[in-house]
Amino acid sequence: MLKRSATYSLIALICGAYLLQIVVPSIEIHLVLPNFDYLKATNEWYRLFTVALVHAGLMHLGFNMYALMVLGNPLEEAFGKNKMLIIFFSSLLTGSLTSAYFASPTSYSVGASGAIFGLFGALAIVGKRIGADTRSIYVIIGINFVIGFALGGVDWKAHLGGLVGGVIAAQLILNKR
Repeated sequence: MLKRSATYSLIALICGAYLLQIVVPSIEIHLVLPNFDYLKATNEWYRLFTVALVHAGLMHLGFNMYALMVLGNPLEEAFGKNKMLIIFFSSLLTGSLTSAYFASPTSYSVGASGAIFGLFGALAIVGKRIGADTRSIYVIIGINFVIGFALGGVDWKAHLGGLVGGVIAAQLILNKR
């Protein structure tokens, strides 16, 4: 029996949502992540997760999906499908909560990068646990933060929240083993 990859399923879901966004552009406004006050006022808490389905262009989508593939596959191998999904969605949630809490009233966020940064954090935890040289992971995380600050328009708060969420989720999972 063919085992379905959680990583490739996430990629298919997010890419499918992007295609829907192209066909029905008005859907984007219902999926983006606004600030925390808006979430409280409208009770649209689902946006903490749907933000990962909306991307600001093909390049944004491509970078995130490539990173998801490169990070998700080894983490799925290390943790298994369900635990990798727990890490992904925990990172997405912590990244989204951090982003929404610190967002200005007029801004909104899009993309899966909060969850992606969580996978970076989880990979660093796994690498450290097995005694691997994790310096390259830290360098990539640092470079991505620098790029985010240099380019502007990048939600570094979601990245930081997702990174912390991924580290905590991976550590909790590893401690239960």
